[in-house]
This record gives sequence, C-alpha cells and structure tokens, in this order.
Amino acid sequence: MNKIQPAQLFRPSALLAAMLLATPALAVDFHGYLRSGIGATAGGGDQACFQAAGAPAKYRLGNECETYAEIGLGQEVWKEGEQSFYVDSMIAYVSGQENDWEATDSEDNPFGDGTSSIRQFNVQGKNVLSMLPGSTLWAGKRYYQRHDVHINDYYYWDVSGPGAGIENIDLGFAKAHVAWMRNTDGDWVYDGAGAGTNVANDTFDFRLNDIAFNTDGKLEFGYDFGKANLTDEQEKDPGFNDNKGHMVTLEHVQGNWFGGFNKLALQYGTDGIIGSSGRNTTGNSDGDMQRLVNQGVVALGDNIEMMYVQIYENKDFDNDSGQEWLSFGVRPVYKWDNVMSTALEFGYDQIDPQADGADTVDLKKITLAQQWSAGSSFWARPQIRVFATYAMWDGDKYNAASESVEVGDDNGLTFGVQAEAWW
Repeated sequence: MNKIQPAQLFRPSALLAAMLLATPALAVDFHGYLRSGIGATAGGGDQACFQAAGAPAKYRLGNECETYAEIGLGQEVWKEGEQSFYVDSMIAYVSGQENDWEATDSEDNPFGDGTSSIRQFNVQGKNVLSMLPGSTLWAGKRYYQRHDVHINDYYYWDVSGPGAGIENIDLGFAKAHVAWMRNTDGDWVYDGAGAGTNVANDTFDFRLNDIAFNTDGKLEFGYDFGKANLTDEQEKDPGFNDNKGHMVTLEHVQGNWFGGFNKLALQYGTDGIIGSSGRNTTGNSDGDMQRLVNQGVVALGDNIEMMYVQIYENKDFDNDSGQEWLSFGVRPVYKWDNVMSTALEFGYDQIDPQADGADTVDLKKITLAQQWSAGSSFWARPQIRVFATYAMWDGDKYNAASESVEVGDDNGLTFGVQAEAWW
C-alpha cells in the first residue's frame, strides 16, 4: 500500500485515493455527477447565463456556465445477517470553466479559481436498532432526502448538512424518519458593534412518507422546526434577533401519470426557515411563506417526453424584504433514435419585490439543443449536447455569470457544447 503523508490527508482528492487504496477495489461503490463544457456569447466574450434578479433558480438547459462535479465513494464495511454498516463520502468541485488549471487558491493561480468542498462523510447502520427492524441509524454529513426540480435545479426541501437520525421506521401505513441537522451562518454583531461568533442553527426534521393514498399515488408529510443555538454572549445581546422557524410540507406523487409521473408539493413556513428550503437561518425579520411546486414528466407520444414545472412562492417579511416568485418551464424532447434527441426548453420567471416602489422583474429564456445520450429515456445520461440559448428581460435586471452581456441590454444569445452525467 502506498504511504500517505500527513499533509496529504487535508487534500480531498488524496483522502478519496487513500480510501480506494485501503479497500478492495471491486467492493467500492463509485457514484457521482458532472457537468462541463464550453460556450460563448453572440457579439463576443465568454458564455453568459441568464437568471432573473432575485429568482432562486434559473432554467438550466444551455444556461450553465461552470464546471461542477461530485465524486462519491462508498462501501459496506461490515455485514452479519441483516445487520450492516455502510460508509459514504462525496467531494464536490466547482470552477468558472475558464482555464485548464483552476486551483482552489486563486492567490496562487492567475488564470482563474475553483472551489472544492466535503459534501458527504457519514456512516449508516442498517438494522442495528433491534427495536426498529428495517430502520437505518446514521450520523455524519450527508445529502438528506432532498426534493428538487431537475430542469431549474431548484431544491425546495433540503436540510442537508452535518447531522444524525433514524430513517425508514416501519409504521405499517408509512415509513417515518427523524433527523437533527446543523447549519451555521454568520455576520452576528454584538450589541450592534464589534465582531461576534457565528450563529449555530439547529433544524429538527420529521417525515412520514410512502403513505398509500390513491391508485398509484403516495403522500409524504413533513415538519421542520429550526432554532438558533445561541452562546451565552449571544443570549445577552439585546440587539440580536433570535430567529426560530417552522415549516410544514405536504407532497403527493402520482405514478402512472400519462406514461410518467406528477409531483405536487405544498409548503408553509415561518420566520427563520423562510430564507432557505427547510434549514433555519438568522439575519432576517419575522414573516411567513407559502410555496407551491408542481412538476412532472409525461409521454406525449412514442418518441416525445416532456418535463414541466409550475412554481408559486410568496415570502412576506415584516421588514418588507420579501418577494413573490412565479415560474413556469417546459422541456419537450423528441427522440430520433436510441441515442440522438432534440430538446427545446422554455422558462419564464417573474419576481415582484415586496418593498413599495420596487420594480417587477421578469425573464424569458428558450434553448434548442441537439443531444446524444446513453439511451432514449428523458433521464438517460451521460449526455453530450450542442445548444443555443436566447433570453429576454427588463433592462439590466438579470444576473449574468459574465460581462459578455452589457448593462442596459434587454436580450442575449449564447451557444456552446456541454456534457452532463450522473452514475
């Protein structure tokens, strides 16, 4: 076995390599995700990506300007009968997709920079709780039962991070899950002056899913309670806003829906939880939020599949910093054969700020892409696509990933080639 130097253990890539060397290669589960490519903007310059100012997400086909990767390694390290322990890990990396060498330390790299992160390191013990057969006891950092919309990469229910919990508690009519999660945010200032420590936020997540509701239909119910876990110094600060928050989620998944599925989620949140997708945060005022997310994939014929989404979100803060977000998107895909397809994606976002006098912002984006995939399914990956994207917006009210589109423009055209894969 190769000897790993102590300094190397602080490098995520070296740590993953050490795990591979320390275990039988054939026993390791290798999983992950990537997207990367090259693009440009009509008129010159790097590829711009179009997102309405204030919108939590953007429609992603032909509208992603970074290289992003998640590399995961996992292994069942012990098993006796029905009991087992599994170790999982994942390192993520993102860069501006501008150069060959994009280091994590931009001060040492004049050509651009990138960022790596430990996203998952956890241990899962299955059937180790004899009083709860079939359940899984886990602890560590992990993606925790995330709910998202694929075509705009929007995570509307996501409490991922360091934590611990019990999953898959069999109640007969449903599976129950409980978890304690942690996220820390900052910028707390003691009594209005001077630097303070960051604020540790706890979120307690309770879920019931796999509830039979109708033919081919299932329900999921969730409750999240978030609270700032304050230090003694923070507790004594009269100017500190100790945010708590609650969120309830009801979701219905309909299978066998026109050859695909439909998923409808209704959410209501208060105070500290409004700023995210279930995790408690600090730094804003009290208020409430209502959110509706309806999405699905349907077959429109033997050779056509389409994904769709409608989103309504209203955040109402006491300090008038909230907003109303409307979003609608479709992505029909026509399959020419088992590997080649053509996709057309249209997305519309509108942001109406709560503050008096603030302008309503909207952005319309359309992409045409020719695709080659590992199979004909809408979800088939890896995939290589050639794309062209056109967007229209109000004045300079959009968020661009580059300076290729000048301030004051109200439209933009980009084109490029991208690869995407998950495994």
